[in-house]
Amino acid sequence: MVADMVRTWVAGWAVSRRTPPPVEKPWGFYVEVVGNPDEVGRHVLPEAEESLVRSAAASVSAPRTWMKMPAEPEEIESWLPQGWAWEESGHLMAVDLMATHPVAPEGYTATVETLGAVTYARVLDAAGKQAAQGQMALLGEAVVVDRVTTDEAHRRRGLGNFVMRTLTDHALETGAVLGVLGATDAGRALYETLGWKKHATLAECVYRP
Repeated sequence: MVADMVRTWVAGWAVSRRTPPPVEKPWGFYVEVVGNPDEVGRHVLPEAEESLVRSAAASVSAPRTWMKMPAEPEEIESWLPQGWAWEESGHLMAVDLMATHPVAPEGYTATVETLGAVTYARVLDAAGKQAAQGQMALLGEAVVVDRVTTDEAHRRRGLGNFVMRTLTDHALETGAVLGVLGATDAGRALYETLGWKKHATLAECVYRP
């Protein structure tokens, strides 16, 4: 189940970020990342088996290549050769989608736009400036939510909650039934209030020789 969620997540992340499609590898997938000074690409492993982790790590020669997998960092730390550095772990989360018919908080308006397979939700303040946003990749019966952020001046007003529920309702209109995402610690707290469940820790490390 977790492995399938990871496969959905990496496929949706690539669609959302408009990168080249994930390339299948013996250990999972490789995604080329363009235009990010901190990341040239990432290996995503659906399963954190020792032989797979070692093979993926051994294939890397380019600095700023990342590796992500469903595991606790301490479980796999000894499997990595020198040059790999640990970063803050993420959280693989999912939810069965349910409609809530959200209404924008007072003083704000919302727009929803779909370009190709990516839907963007934006919240604007009274002056017409963006206050919050989020996007999701549409993958048939699943969606992968990505880049949900609220401008610092507009936090603690329920905008992140509204963005998530807006995306969810739109996803249901397209026929999706499952939502998947990779969350930070801060994001996890928001998503759990909306019924999302954590299914695995996403251990994240980067090659910095």
